[in-house]
Amino acid sequence: MVLDYVALGILVFVVLTLFYAIIAIHDIPYQIAKRRDHPHQDAINAAGWVSLLTLHALWPFLWIWAMAYRPERGWGFGGSVARQEIDDIRQRIDRIEALTRDKGSA
Repeated sequence: MVLDYVALGILVFVVLTLFYAIIAIHDIPYQIAKRRDHPHQDAINAAGWVSLLTLHALWPFLWIWAMAYRPERGWGFGGSVARQEIDDIRQRIDRIEALTRDKGSA
């Protein structure tokens, strides 16, 4: 009789632990978005609840969505390198325009 109650207690504990673990796992993309100050964190949170109801079918996409944004570089993957290249191209264009203006006035 006592073992029946112990088994029931263990069963309830396992079910509650699994329930909490599923809720905690579904919330990971929102926590990432919140930590990164993501502009779509509310949408990621809402989609996380929808994903919970669809057996986490959307969860991998939410994780990617949350990880794609960083405050220091935005959405790009190589922001500082791309900015440097753009600055170099602008400087080259300015030099070319200055040369063509000089030749046109001469």
